Amino acid sequence: MTERHQDAPDGHERTGTPGGPEEPRGSDVPDGTDEPRGSDEPDEPDETGGKDTPDGKHAPDGTDGKRAPDGKGGRDALRRAWGELVSTARRTVADGLVVGTSGNVSVRVGDTVLVTPTGVPYDRLTHDDITGVDLDGRQVLGSLRPTSELPLHLAVYRATEARAVVHTHAPHATAVSLLVPELPLVHYMAAALGGPVRVAPYAAYGTPELAEHTLRALSGRSACLLRNHGTIAHGASLDQAYDRTAQLEWMCRVWLLSSSVPGITPALLSPAQLEEAGERLRGYGQQG
Repeated sequence: MTERHQDAPDGHERTGTPGGPEEPRGSDVPDGTDEPRGSDEPDEPDETGGKDTPDGKHAPDGTDGKRAPDGKGGRDALRRAWGELVSTARRTVADGLVVGTSGNVSVRVGDTVLVTPTGVPYDRLTHDDITGVDLDGRQVLGSLRPTSELPLHLAVYRATEARAVVHTHAPHATAVSLLVPELPLVHYMAAALGGPVRVAPYAAYGTPELAEHTLRALSGRSACLLRNHGTIAHGASLDQAYDRTAQLEWMCRVWLLSSSVPGITPALLSPAQLEEAGERLRGYGQQG
């Protein structure tokens, strides 16, 4: 859903370049540069250790479902995760998967879920804007209100092993959600998402009904379409959740293009062919 820009807590509209030093807004993250460190910048010394995720990316300690470390190590893990979250949110805009402040991104660090705040343009987010809740939705970091789709994100974390969630209004995927109950098997990469991608029935954004529909569509899957709405994908890292989102949007575009040719029905994969592809994909990439 598209979220309108919110005024700052002091009643003045937020701007991207404050005229002077900005006071932190309830964040436990230590001071640093105004611009959050993106995932494409060199890693700082990892005082908290961290671990590699199944997709080969590095995740800070606490993202494996354990409680984030206390003290400076815990703050550093949250700061790194927030920087990666902001970079991912900005990427959804740059790649045309959302417009304005629509869509939302979250990442789990121990028992804390960092999430994009509602109505704030992603290019204006700084490290002081860190927004976090516990798994019950109680705000534990920051003063900006979390995304209105918070119930959807929390439902995914409670029901799966997800460590990151990306929700977009990708145009081709949204178009497909209006036409079919399941994305036709136009490409074997559907196996990388767990199988044929389902379409969750429509429900108003931010509601328990939408969360319920989405969890059913995600059963055994890492991504699904939301009817008249968009996409949602989860993964062991923000990179993996984003890559799955981009892959889903690409497959939706392929189906729309192929099915638009008059008089020709696209050739689809069989379940057996998809299963074979899934087995081969399990050994894909660098091992060890």
